[in-house]
Parts: sequence; C-alpha cells; structure tokens
Amino acid sequence: MKDMSTRRRRYMTMKKAIKNHAAAKSDADARMEIVASVTPTAGRRTLYHFTRLGNLTAIAASDSLVSSGSMSPYLAGERRTSPMKVRYDRHLVTVNAHLRIPESMMEPDCTLEQFRAYLDRHVFFWPTQRDCQKMLSTYTRREPEEKFAVLSFDAASLLLDHYDAVKLSKYDSGSSPRYPKHCSYKKSPNMFVDLDHYKIKVNGYIPTKASEIREVLIENRVDRITSFLQGVHTDDSRDVPSCWRSLSKPLSGLLNG
Repeated sequence: MKDMSTRRRRYMTMKKAIKNHAAAKSDADARMEIVASVTPTAGRRTLYHFTRLGNLTAIAASDSLVSSGSMSPYLAGERRTSPMKVRYDRHLVTVNAHLRIPESMMEPDCTLEQFRAYLDRHVFFWPTQRDCQKMLSTYTRREPEEKFAVLSFDAASLLLDHYDAVKLSKYDSGSSPRYPKHCSYKKSPNMFVDLDHYKIKVNGYIPTKASEIREVLIENRVDRITSFLQGVHTDDSRDVPSCWRSLSKPLSGLLNG
C-alpha cells in the first residue's frame, strides 16, 4: 500500500512538472507570436538607438544602454533645457535636453514633471529607418557642431529578451507639437502599451498594429547589447570602439538610405 502511495505521489509530481513545462512552452510561444506581430516586415526587424558619438565609449564599456533617470535619479521630473553631462560608472555621458511640451498637451491627471520622470526611466528605440532618419536630421540641424551615432539591433531577439520591460507608443512621446491644439491625443503614461496588451487594450492613443508603432521603449536599462547589435553607424569608423569595429557602418547610409 505504501509503495502504491509513493508511486502515485511520483506520478502526480511528474504530471505537474509536465503541465508546468507545457504552460511555460505555451507562454514562450505566445510571446514569440506577439513579437512577430510587432516585427512583421523587413523594414521593422531592426531597432535603432540614437546617441551622441561621445557616449559610445561608456556604452561599449558597460555593454548596456541605461535610462537617463537611472543615471541621474536626483533630477527626476526636472526639465533639462540643454544637453547635460552626467557621470555613469567611470565615464561622463551626455543626455539630451527635454523639449518644451505645452501644458495643454497633458492629460488632466498627469503633470509635466511626472511625464518627464516617466520618460526618463526608459531607453528609447526607433522602429524604422525612416523614424531614425528624422531624429538624426533634426539633431544634426539643431546641433551642427555635435557628432552623433546610431546603434542598430536585431528587433526580435532584443524584444524577446526584455519582453516584460517593453512598451510601445503610437507617437513621438517626447516631441513638442507645433500645433498642440490640433493634436488628437494627450500625453501621459496612458499613451504606452506593454507587449502583453498590444492589440488587446484599445483607447485610441496606443498602437494596435505594427504600422502604428512610432517608438519602442525599454524600462530602466538594456544589458548585453553586443549580443543584439547589428551595426554601429558613425561618420568615421575610427570612432567606433575597437570591440565593435567589425560592425562599423557609415552614418550617411542611414541618412540617405
């Protein structure tokens, strides 16, 4: 009788393990399906991160991208009116200024300070080459003396690896619209959707299909970036850190591509 009870316990334990394995496999398959729906075409299978050339050394040394809020939490919500240097590990890193967003663009329950603090807790990526081109062209005109760089990543593997930290936006969240009264949306954390609720949650402000995704955000930091890195785009390949030299690509290829 005792042997039968022991065998039954072993059987139930094995059955539970098989069930848990099946559930985990199902969850992994569901995640892969969602990521595939975010990256359905060749033009959306790369994510682009825009940065300043001077930041590449720190990024390569840490093999990570870190949100500005993680590097300077004491400035949470405070508007940066110009680019600011902050210390990260052993390096100085320049973080971009905040554009001035009109109060009229904000949801009633979200202040500008709260929204800036929310944005600063994320690392930003552009989902298409065209979106990245716009960012690059804007900053090149705004700061003609500055040099910039773009890191390009395999979108699917990056999104899967950071799945729980990913958010999607239908709009350029940090922008300052030229005609705010004519905008059809308001700014707040409600304009972002996580991957699990993509195509499920609908409020008119968030993307429901890949072609509507304008930004991809990852909360706090992205680690082991070399494993996802496809290209380091600069004006001069000699400016690329030696560990990434084989991935060097001309920045002009993004501007003119």
